[in-house]
Amino acid sequence: MHPEGEIVNRVALSGLVTFDLEAFYTPGERVVIDIKNQLYQGLILKEKDFREFIKTTDWSAYHNKHVALTCSADAIVPTWAYMLLTIALEPFAKTVIFGSVDDLETHLFFKSLSSVDWSQYAGARVVIKGCSNVRVPEAVYVEVTRKLKPVAAGLMFGEACSTVPLYKKSKAKET
Repeated sequence: MHPEGEIVNRVALSGLVTFDLEAFYTPGERVVIDIKNQLYQGLILKEKDFREFIKTTDWSAYHNKHVALTCSADAIVPTWAYMLLTIALEPFAKTVIFGSVDDLETHLFFKSLSSVDWSQYAGARVVIKGCSNVRVPEAVYVEVTRKLKPVAAGLMFGEACSTVPLYKKSKAKET
């Protein structure tokens, strides 16, 4: 029993482990290269013109940036176009992916999370932190849930003081 008036941190005594996705955020500028402006009449990509674009663009402007390649126009873009862009960017960019900014963010989080030893959460009651100063794509929450569920005793979402229960491992019945 605690003396009258003593403040007790029940969250600290709860045994909850917080998994903070913000700790896995990869710093750096995110950039989208949309090749719609390289399309002839907004419809097709001409190889000769595109190769000239690749040759005359200063790709060093993408130094240490995380780049997503896309085409926002409703056009069929040959796969080799994205491959040529990747080759041009590779000496400069930190990351090059095909997709949206959200796809890029998901890729960066997945790469960062690939180094986690998930077994350290064996038997733990884990709170996957919900508030963050950076945007965390929903796909990342899904992946973390998928990785933690097999090892954790329980999963919650939110903050230690206010959680939404997600999963609780059932106690094995003894026979």
